[in-house]
Amino acid sequence: MAGELTLRVITPDRIVVDEPVESVQIPALDGSMGILPRHAPMVAALQVGVLRYRGKSGEKVLFVSEGFAEVRDNLLRVVCEAGETAGEIDEKRAREAEQRARERLSRKGEAATAAETFDQLRAEAALRRALMRLKVLEYGSRDRVRS
Repeated sequence: MAGELTLRVITPDRIVVDEPVESVQIPALDGSMGILPRHAPMVAALQVGVLRYRGKSGEKVLFVSEGFAEVRDNLLRVVCEAGETAGEIDEKRAREAEQRARERLSRKGEAATAAETFDQLRAEAALRRALMRLKVLEYGSRDRVRS
């Protein structure tokens, strides 16, 4: 390997990850992006999704919310509102959030006012977050089986 990349995932509450890694895959707005050591400096907007990274102890996954990523001098800084490992995600709560969002979206054709349209957009965002959290749980359980 041609050096190491430091991954630092920062939320308003804490630093979720701060460790050397071999590679990272981030959920950028334009699609998934791979970051390796010695990557050119860049800034990218992030969407809700799964952040994957490979370090000395194998591959790990995180749920990340909207934010941005900056690469500079072998440091990948991910700044987002929420960052959660599979072990931190409450599956029951994520499934309930998914169900609530799907129920609100099932009434989509009924939206008549601007406030109701805004509620529909919020329901779509909540559904995306719930589904990504469940995906992190799924990937996390696969990783535990492999270990």
